[in-house]
Amino acid sequence: MNNSKNKARKSLHKTITKMLPAVFTALVATGIGFVALYASPVPMIQDFGKMLTIGLIVSFILGIFLLIPVLFIRDYFFENAKKMKQPKHNEKETVSRMDRVLDWMTASVIKLRWIIIALAVIAASFGIWVDLDADAETDVETFMPQDTQELKDIHKLRDVMGTTDQVSIVYESDELLTDEVMKWVNNLTETIGTEFPDVVVETKSITDIVKQINDGELPKDESFRDQIAEIPSEQLKLFLNESETKGVITVGIKHLEAEKLKQFIDDLGTYLDNNELDAVKTTITGKAVLDVEMIEGLTTGRYQMTLLGMGLVFLSLLIIYRHPVKAFIPLLPIIFIVGWSGLIMYFLDISYTPLTATLGALIIGIGTEFTVLIMERFYEERENGLQSREAIQTTITSIGKAIFASALTTIGGFSALLVSDFVILNNFGMMTLINISLALFSTFIVMPPILIILDRFIKVKQVKNI
Repeated sequence: MNNSKNKARKSLHKTITKMLPAVFTALVATGIGFVALYASPVPMIQDFGKMLTIGLIVSFILGIFLLIPVLFIRDYFFENAKKMKQPKHNEKETVSRMDRVLDWMTASVIKLRWIIIALAVIAASFGIWVDLDADAETDVETFMPQDTQELKDIHKLRDVMGTTDQVSIVYESDELLTDEVMKWVNNLTETIGTEFPDVVVETKSITDIVKQINDGELPKDESFRDQIAEIPSEQLKLFLNESETKGVITVGIKHLEAEKLKQFIDDLGTYLDNNELDAVKTTITGKAVLDVEMIEGLTTGRYQMTLLGMGLVFLSLLIIYRHPVKAFIPLLPIIFIVGWSGLIMYFLDISYTPLTATLGALIIGIGTEFTVLIMERFYEERENGLQSREAIQTTITSIGKAIFASALTTIGGFSALLVSDFVILNNFGMMTLINISLALFSTFIVMPPILIILDRFIKVKQVKNI
């Protein structure tokens, strides 16, 4: 009984002194990687990063103050729980077979380390190259379930009315109801459609309504004000505010993807600048403009977010390890994953969406955890006197199963997204599973050669480099 309690104490001490620092380092690196999501101009992505960070912290706290005490209590007070039945012969074979597979695999990748690194670099470089010109799916309607009645109704309404989308041109002046301003408004209302015939379906303004009342003619001076007085207030407020200092020209447009819509808005802005009136200030606004800004904020700058995340992770590891090579080692496999992910999306013909644009930060977060744990255990074995080859083989066989199990549970969690009817969630789930699998592959296949090759640049106490 005392022997069992002593073993429990030793296990607790070893866990706290050996494992917790490594896990904490991985936690810091992972959390710092998610900070890149905070740089997004879109609040929903910032909130996504916050929730990921909060989840990491909560998991770490529960692991320390719940899981470890439960395991210690089980081993310390319940000896029978410690002395479980011996596994059957086939279970022993399964465990030993996995250990042998991990040991054989590690030995093989060490022998082929230069070939593996060369292939990894080539594939990642090609992936990054093709990914730079990757398409981004920006049509919000394509993210929805395509067989929903609501989407069918939108398409039917668009066929009947010609448009369901619009932008608004807001014009402001201290005095709008002058002949000069109203002629300018009328001219814009009539010419925007002819200037952009492939996009604009219809235009409406206060001058349109007044002309309908006045047999198609645009009245002048007080006559214009008299005609406005006859317009119902509910209709008038759609085009003119009560103080008569702001007006709106509504432009009904065809349904466009965000890139084409952005181009149209830019061209419309240029057209307004070329036809501006000194006394009037114009602004292009509306839901369509907001959609463009949102999609652009979500899909652009994904490499900036990824590079920012990598830079922050490198700085955090540099502060912890105080060695540039040691801080760089966990990030090298992550760089490969970013390239491989782009290559897979290219061959699968998958376009980026607002969600998949955040995958770079997720790759950094998930992958860094694995690589940091492998590196920490590797240098622990090196400090214990093992040579680099023996150290990496011991590392993989000792914690490889735990990392594999962790990856599988993460894959299982994200697999739920695959059953979603929303295309955007389905694609995000599939690419997340692919990237977690790549992180697992990189940890077991690419990380050992990296450690063996770069080990010569890191001095280990009391052990000579091979």
